[in-house]
Amino acid sequence: MSGIELRSTAFNDHAIIPERYSKTGENVSPELEWSGVPDGAAELLLICEDPDAPSGTFLHWLETGIDPHARHIGPGERPPGGTAWRNGFGEDGYGGPQPPVGDPPHRYFFRVYALDEPVHLPGAPSPEEVHEAIRGHELASGTLVGLFGR
Repeated sequence: MSGIELRSTAFNDHAIIPERYSKTGENVSPELEWSGVPDGAAELLLICEDPDAPSGTFLHWLETGIDPHARHIGPGERPPGGTAWRNGFGEDGYGGPQPPVGDPPHRYFFRVYALDEPVHLPGAPSPEEVHEAIRGHELASGTLVGLFGR
């Protein structure tokens, strides 16, 4: 599988996510840009998850149906053609980091997948259900990891 280069002007890979993008800050989604989407992608899927959450992997953001020609999402913007799904806070769209006070910084995995066909998900998918649904349909993917603690 080829790779998508995923980056942000808000933070570098494995660096601290600024407070503005946290649930306790402005709760604005960070700017994301990517390159390397292969020809033939039917859609892009964007997911952000925290595997360090006490209750198990926590879903912070899920967008499906993103235009495969899109290469950028501005701060607080929705991706072109995207459908926002309910996050772990019970809200549609982005929900920023909010780890328990005193925890070491949690890791937030932002991932973009180029899929060979539109994904079909249950009504309120868990991160595990998302990964299961796309398994075998990924043409390429890219990951950016941010850190956040309180």
